[in-house]
Amino acid sequence: MKGGKWVVIALALGMMAATAGWLGELRERVKLGAPGVKVDPLELYRPDGGLVKPRGVVLPAEAGGFGSRALDPTAGELTGLPEDTTFGRRYYTNGNNRLAVTLTVVLMGRDHTSIHQPQYCLYAQDWTVTNTARIVLRMERPYAYGLPAIRLDATLPLANGQMVHGIYIYWFVCGDKITAEEGSRLWSMWKTVLGKGVTERWAYVSYFATCLPGGESATFERLQEFIKASVPEFQTVAGARMDSAAPERGGK
Repeated sequence: MKGGKWVVIALALGMMAATAGWLGELRERVKLGAPGVKVDPLELYRPDGGLVKPRGVVLPAEAGGFGSRALDPTAGELTGLPEDTTFGRRYYTNGNNRLAVTLTVVLMGRDHTSIHQPQYCLYAQDWTVTNTARIVLRMERPYAYGLPAIRLDATLPLANGQMVHGIYIYWFVCGDKITAEEGSRLWSMWKTVLGKGVTERWAYVSYFATCLPGGESATFERLQEFIKASVPEFQTVAGARMDSAAPERGGK
């Protein structure tokens, strides 16, 4: 009986080793697909002057009447995400101070673990997600189409007892697809790897804006307009054409 147990263990270890070797060989053989966002030799530096990344996702300096400033990846992102991750992040404001938006793009390389559950970004900063909704954002460039996205509503209590409301909108895009569903992204990625020998290079796009309680509807409307103006400036993939008479869907 004991001998049989060790045979089973040996077989299991052998299968694990063989599988690991096969996966490693597969990873070396597959090609990396095209991204669905603009990537250029945009150098990113740490505050101490050290080079962080030789390439970056190119986000517009201005869009929809908003100016911006570049934001570097966080220390947690640099240490916690794979080395082949590519970043893009800018903070946008307009002249009347009615809206401030943080736009972030995280682009994976060969290691798909660059992209994680979006909710983690909020939980890590002590936000509490209060609502999750699937939405479709109407885009007008390069033609009319519906952009599928997820809207997260969240709250954050301040030290003075006041509550801040956050609206977080995200989706995923690769060289030929857009989806808001994590499951669909993973299924497409593995199907393409096995069927075509290509690793789809997915990007996780997110927009985040805050407001005081009662300002959620107005903030969401302004955020939609900013998304409509800024997405065509850096995202190279659009969805299926939409009937010009189709209504725009959003909100909770």
